[in-house]
Amino acid sequence: MSVTESSPAADEQPSPAADGQPNPTPAPTAPATAVPAPADAAPVDVPLANVPAADAPSVDEPADAPPAPRKARRVLAAVARWTAAVVVFAGAGAGTAAWITSLDRHEVPGLATEGDGRWEYPRLSLPALPEGSPRPFTDGNDGEVHHADARRLVLPAPAGAKVDPKADGAWVTTESFLSLYGEEDRAELRTALADSTLRHVAARAWSMSDGTRTTVHLLQFGSVAYAEAFKDEALDAGVAAAPGVLPRGVEAVVPEDYASVVDVPDTTLYAFREKKPYGPEQTRWAYLQTGDIVAVVSQVRAGEALAVPFQQTVTLQNQLLG
Repeated sequence: MSVTESSPAADEQPSPAADGQPNPTPAPTAPATAVPAPADAAPVDVPLANVPAADAPSVDEPADAPPAPRKARRVLAAVARWTAAVVVFAGAGAGTAAWITSLDRHEVPGLATEGDGRWEYPRLSLPALPEGSPRPFTDGNDGEVHHADARRLVLPAPAGAKVDPKADGAWVTTESFLSLYGEEDRAELRTALADSTLRHVAARAWSMSDGTRTTVHLLQFGSVAYAEAFKDEALDAGVAAAPGVLPRGVEAVVPEDYASVVDVPDTTLYAFREKKPYGPEQTRWAYLQTGDIVAVVSQVRAGEALAVPFQQTVTLQNQLLG
């Protein structure tokens, strides 16, 4: 598109005057839009190409016409739409982040992990003490006596367990404990219990859906010395290779180094598993001595007694006693 400039009047031929003299040439008339130059400055021509596009008048519209608002409205509408979208996505992102952080790992889609074999035990808490009685390993209790009811110190059964109603955190007879061992060892153990001022025995037994059978016995003696003597002399629990008395049906044993893993102050722990080859079932068991109590934890399962639930059970029972 070209811009046509009008020719100055000086290019036209002057007409002769009436008296035959030529008329003076009239001064050219400046365009209406031109800015008069100062009197002492020469006129300067500004090429159209050097005028910014925003200042150049539209060919189709008068120079002094107001700009059309339609384009501005479109820009503002687009900005408003994008702003609203950002706000919505920001709110959704914040809500999602809050939801994710409130979940456990196994509840987050894509982050769920396979179970490691642990059982789901209830939340544990120490039982109430008689008024004025200290915990076993605190100042003022030099005898390390458990003043709490021993039945309340037996580990509760995990979720999904089928509990033996005869041994559900109740007092049981010494024969219930002796049934863990073979006939050939019971008489000697019975005598040792009678000579060691045994006060009472509390127990809990349960079975799981995979066939694992668990028994927990707490034997409370008249003093720490009697409890330690029964563990070391009658059970021979501290023998490095194998204890002197083995559970019923067990012939060979492998010691387990749980003491470094199950680190509970003021407690003694010895753990064992039945050595291969064994019969249709495998046995794992542990002896815990904390103050005046000796705990015996046993798990038996067809094929193989699994290590994870056994170590978990031993750890929790140890923590309740310690």
